Amino acid sequence: MKTVLVAAASQGLGKAIAEAFVANGDNVHIFSRHTEPPCDLTDLQQIEQLLKKIGPVDVLVTNAGGPKPGQFNDISDADWQQAFELTFLSAVRLIRGVLPNMQKNHWGRIICLTSTSVKQPIPHLITSNALRAAVANLAKSLANEVGKDGVTVNVVAPGMFETDRLNQLYPTQPDRDRVKTIIPTQRFGDVTELAATVVFLASDQASYINGVLLPVDGGLTKTC
Repeated sequence: MKTVLVAAASQGLGKAIAEAFVANGDNVHIFSRHTEPPCDLTDLQQIEQLLKKIGPVDVLVTNAGGPKPGQFNDISDADWQQAFELTFLSAVRLIRGVLPNMQKNHWGRIICLTSTSVKQPIPHLITSNALRAAVANLAKSLANEVGKDGVTVNVVAPGMFETDRLNQLYPTQPDRDRVKTIIPTQRFGDVTELAATVVFLASDQASYINGVLLPVDGGLTKTC
């Protein structure tokens, strides 16, 4: 049984991932503003306190809610700073908190949840596009450093899944139908499909997968 920490897991993709690890028989902890005790991923002190309470972590899934949508001229310095702390710096802080024990045990899995926007920017999501790409490159750089320590670091890039965030971005049925036409599978993903991918990457069977950016998007972004 592994100890797993999933960030931003009170709803959506994070919740589905946490539930999949529970079904796998793992000891699962979640960080969220909406859990008890709450954890604000932009608050270093809260992160450090909860990591200390949890103890050693075998599997970390970094995740964060989507930052403010908008185009370049819509985004203020304050918006950029908030998005940086939520999306990028939270991943840095969580990894920093769990990595030493993984290296000590010569076993660990770090899986960073980003978006297919790291391969192809999504219109009107400039802060998310920029900062999730930064998380992906952080993960790939870290994979080079810690692979020798038995720790793998991979990126999972979800496409369009049935979540509240998707409903926010595409609120009407015509919007949803239009978007589905550009996905080769002609549908949105089910959150359990993404969760199964993450659970596999955390397994012993995935020990030779390291530094990979894996789109899970029905073929929306082509990698062949």
